[in-house]
Amino acid sequence: MTALPLWTSEEAAAATQGWVNRPWIAQGVSIDSRSLATGDLFVALKGERVDGHDYLNAAAAAGAAALMVSRTDSLPERVSYLAVADTLKGLADLANQARARSPAKVIAVTGSVGKTGTKEMLRLALAANGPTHATLGNLNNQIGLPLTLARLPAEAAYAVLEMGMNHAGELAPLSRLARPDVAIVTAIEMAHVEFFASLDAIADAKAEIFAGLAPGGTAILNRDSPQFSRLAKAARAQGAARIVGFGAHAEAEARLLDCALDPEATTVLALIAERPVTYRLNVPGRHWALNSLAVLAAAQAVGADLERAAQGLAALAPPKGRGQRHRLEREGGTLTLIDESYNASPASMRAALAALALAKPGPEGRRIAVLGDMLELGERGPALHGELAQSIAENRIDLVFTAGPLMENLHRGLARAQQGGHAANADAAAGLVAAALRPGDVVMVKGSAGSRMGRVVEALLHPEGAPARAANGH
Repeated sequence: MTALPLWTSEEAAAATQGWVNRPWIAQGVSIDSRSLATGDLFVALKGERVDGHDYLNAAAAAGAAALMVSRTDSLPERVSYLAVADTLKGLADLANQARARSPAKVIAVTGSVGKTGTKEMLRLALAANGPTHATLGNLNNQIGLPLTLARLPAEAAYAVLEMGMNHAGELAPLSRLARPDVAIVTAIEMAHVEFFASLDAIADAKAEIFAGLAPGGTAILNRDSPQFSRLAKAARAQGAARIVGFGAHAEAEARLLDCALDPEATTVLALIAERPVTYRLNVPGRHWALNSLAVLAAAQAVGADLERAAQGLAALAPPKGRGQRHRLEREGGTLTLIDESYNASPASMRAALAALALAKPGPEGRRIAVLGDMLELGERGPALHGELAQSIAENRIDLVFTAGPLMENLHRGLARAQQGGHAANADAAAGLVAAALRPGDVVMVKGSAGSRMGRVVEALLHPEGAPARAANGH
């Protein structure tokens, strides 16, 4: 069966009020000539540093079906194009039309922590019920979300959209574009507090996800959160027909009864609208279990089969930088590397340390944390870093390496036996860590994206520039 075209020139021109030079058909939408697939519509976005119009030749050479441009003075010869006044608005116009024409049930996800993991669980749970389209990677901002919507295929039964923000006012326009049937707020935590006066202010910014909620829509909220009532009130004010709480709270409609944790998985026993469900997640951590409740509540809200949704969660694997595990061979044996380097906040740091505590080192092995600065915490940054010492003690972490000026506050607060070393940055820390590791160790690397802790992961995966031999990496 041949897939339906994602966009015809006629549909795209009508959506954007643009002009085409000849008919064309596109099967995808791309904003990057390097990852463009043959048959994609290339949208030449103009940013502060890069202008997509400088890459029109590369896009054409890569097999673009057509080019969306705001100027036609440097077009390659014999290329099909769609001319619009503003390509960023043109992308949003495509997104708006894609949403309008799609019968898919749309689920939007935001929160201080857990957005991407929850999005991945939703993708699996809903895919077990029907064709599902989801945000790729972390395309969750003012460009990423319209791009995700513009790629929404006609045959999709469900669409899962991650929405991120750093400042107040950023989520509302994304929500109005997406018009979600279900909106999930995973948690309100100390993240991006540099830009907010309080957790209530963060909650208010996250509540903007309800701005575009479809008539009869459902809000799914963390019942364990102190901001639950505040978020519920905001959702009702935006017309939410139903509020569903998830968590361990006795009044949660999606309620965690028990979860059994082992080093590599979590088994969950839950009540979803008074219906008992048992399922397994191939990642360790109570935070994964809690967010999976929101996933199943959302699946039920959009009419998906609950048992199939729960079974679909068994295919979960941690996304890169969010708990992905590697077993690496070293002289004399193997060690385990847990990659949590994508981002960090105080809440996600505590969750990662708790997951590390579940790991079972080999003979003479140790639990080792390699931690980079948590950014955008404002005046409280130094204190919040220092307070991690308590979590490290509670979770029996044997050795801690730190990187960055803020993490020095933690380093100074550790017991001497726990101080693996402190470095000015990730590159310097990588050498300290590599020299200290031995077979049997379990090492977890985490920090904010701006801390570049992924460089420590790469250095351990590829010592001396040569790819490390992975044994049963997963």
